[in-house]
Amino acid sequence: MSDSLHQSIATATERIAQLARQFRLPTVADQASPRFIQAGQAEALTTLVDVLELEAQDRQARKVERLRKESKLPPGKDFSTLDLARFPKKLSSLILELAGAAFADRAANIIAFGLPGVGKTHACCAIGDALVGAGRSVRYTPTFRLVQELLASKRDLDLPRALRKLDNFDVLILDDIGYVQQSPEEVEVLFTLFAERYERRSLVITSNLVFSEWNQIFNNPMTTAAAIDRVVHHATILEFKCSSYRSEQAKSRVGKPVDESLATSPADV
Repeated sequence: MSDSLHQSIATATERIAQLARQFRLPTVADQASPRFIQAGQAEALTTLVDVLELEAQDRQARKVERLRKESKLPPGKDFSTLDLARFPKKLSSLILELAGAAFADRAANIIAFGLPGVGKTHACCAIGDALVGAGRSVRYTPTFRLVQELLASKRDLDLPRALRKLDNFDVLILDDIGYVQQSPEEVEVLFTLFAERYERRSLVITSNLVFSEWNQIFNNPMTTAAAIDRVVHHATILEFKCSSYRSEQAKSRVGKPVDESLATSPADV
């Protein structure tokens, strides 16, 4: 047996064992290669590797399809439709870096600030879509809707189960946190969610309110400070200092100036 063939068989043997264990087939992992070699079919191991690689690709594709359906990400809000050139270069680079999922590995958070229409939701959804493509579990939801769902679970004495269900997602995207109402019950379930995910799972939050305005959400200085403390720790802040996409579209349609004061960025946080 030539050295190259010997190396090819050794590589195939290692890969077969790796894939079989990935598929939770320990007997195949231990016995497939030795049995083929004993039967004088060592050269067929490369074909077996090809078949197992196809199985791995098919399983990954089915997993991504399932994760994308479960994510409830808005259709069309991904990197293929995101105009990164609209953003400052530093912001664009940071968005692309976050799409690599390292923040989710650390259970870190992302907080995106900006006025309506500047692209913060699209950017965060694009990050979420990239994570799904890499096999990570993501859930997108408008914040007000999730708060109402958690309130309903609390009334049914089922809040712990609802929180455990959300815990299945590596990344939870809360869109437009500034639109949450301010009743004590709503504040309580939102704060409970923050506390449950703290340093365990990632949050991605979009907000048209900067931190100094979050008292409008939590309606209590101590609760506001505690909530900010939990989301800011291990967080990346994205500030969308750009004009409104909708304002730009309006300008291109009517051909006359739009009041740019409507599209300025929020105060620095």
